[in-house]
Amino acid sequence: MDCVELCAGAGGQAAGLHAAGFAPIALVEIDKHACDTLRANRPSWNIIQGDIAEQDVAAWRGVDLLAGGFPCPPFSKAGKQLGEADERNLFDVGLDIVDAARPRAIMFENVRGILDTVFDDYRGRVMKKLQGMGYSVSWRLLNASDFGVPQLRPRVVFVAMPRSIARHFNWPIPQDEQQQTVGYALLDLMAANRWSGAALWANRANDIAPTIVGGSKKHGGPDLGPTRAKKAWASLGVDGGGIADSAPSDGFVGMPRLTVRMVARLQGFPDAWEFCGKKTNAYRQVGNAFPPPVAQAVASSLAAAFEAAARARRRRTAA
Repeated sequence: MDCVELCAGAGGQAAGLHAAGFAPIALVEIDKHACDTLRANRPSWNIIQGDIAEQDVAAWRGVDLLAGGFPCPPFSKAGKQLGEADERNLFDVGLDIVDAARPRAIMFENVRGILDTVFDDYRGRVMKKLQGMGYSVSWRLLNASDFGVPQLRPRVVFVAMPRSIARHFNWPIPQDEQQQTVGYALLDLMAANRWSGAALWANRANDIAPTIVGGSKKHGGPDLGPTRAKKAWASLGVDGGGIADSAPSDGFVGMPRLTVRMVARLQGFPDAWEFCGKKTNAYRQVGNAFPPPVAQAVASSLAAAFEAAARARRRRTAA
């Protein structure tokens, strides 16, 4: 199965799609640092640095899966929720690409705010346009913590496919036994510089993390979010005021800050995944990512639907 990804970022969704059996034929991303990250981790992938609206879609026609993580600010409660009036909204561009490429399936993700009542009409128009192209459409709110990620991180996933495939699609089932705590996930990284308080800290950090935020390019350096988020982190024994260059050393007293590597693990990235750019750029790439385990779970359900539809076709042909 092949795929094209729009607004690929640092590769969170791409890593999940690849783990589910999808081979990327193109990943489009406008940010230079994120493109550097993708190339550093997967040099064989076709990484295209540029605007998704300026791509030649002809080579993508009939691709198995068109995936993407469009900018969240147009729909985020943290912003003005301007939706389609926000110049950063790329859903309409994505629909134009769908119309030109006619993929077998579509998988887009965004923030929880896109399900708010204020966007009911807009979602309805999106669905109507896709239904007019012959796709069956559904939306689902998924929590990353239900898929082995030690973080709440609610994300809305939107899938569409022809009815012949959609009848075989089932949303992934949350796996409660996969939940792990921040302390369990990060103990070895916190103890990497022989901090004697690491085990005690891990016992205190006995819960999943609040949603990690990537921060805006317009505002300051990296931190773990607004005041309310910082309080939630403090309850886990984490100083959310910034990102550390390294784990605490022996003799450290107080609440530690997370490193980029720690945040990446809380997002579900493999430890070997490298992030390019200085600390602020690297943290933004991690914080804005779609957790790979969640992307893998949804993509695996899509792959299963493809296989079931193919079996059904073979049975009809044999009959």
